[in-house]
Amino acid sequence: MAPKIGLIICSQRTPRAGLQIGASILNDLQGTDTVRMNAIALSLIDLQQWNLPMYDEPGIPSQIHSSDQYVHPHTRRWSEEITSYSAFVFVTPQYNWGYPASIKNAIDYLYNEWKGKPAMIVSYGGHGGGKAAEQLKQVLHGVRMRPVERTVGLTFPSKETLMRAAEGREMDLSFWEKERREVVEVFDEMVALLNQA
Repeated sequence: MAPKIGLIICSQRTPRAGLQIGASILNDLQGTDTVRMNAIALSLIDLQQWNLPMYDEPGIPSQIHSSDQYVHPHTRRWSEEITSYSAFVFVTPQYNWGYPASIKNAIDYLYNEWKGKPAMIVSYGGHGGGKAAEQLKQVLHGVRMRPVERTVGLTFPSKETLMRAAEGREMDLSFWEKERREVVEVFDEMVALLNQA
């Protein structure tokens, strides 16, 4: 069966740059030989659309092994969605030196659905989001995922560009040409990890 890889938009802010950045990365990846040769199906997973409430399950996720063991329908749907993927690309902003609460909450809903799956992190922000990426990587290790060591940081080239992004306005992302090539390289590393499984 062809592997399915989910690209998670980690921000739920309105307005936001995350969806535009994530869609651009998805487009870059879909044009690669790695995706074609491995028949990979890539999909966006937008946390804004999922709009999960703060964790409200009575059970401990690590003790739950089937979606029907969850109490709430939104958790069962989230469990089934994440179970359907073989690996993940996390696209996260950096807010106040950390990653958004929305992605921590979305991860914490589940455990076995994440376990063992390869992942990579692309961060963005005024300074590239490296602190958020490192913190998120620790959390991914905590749910026993296999994150690629290398992360990619996308730094907005000017305060004006950062403000355009914060306002959710359209941007020409060609200023990240080098970084976008690096995203493809790290994606290839993640797929190699997936193929080792």
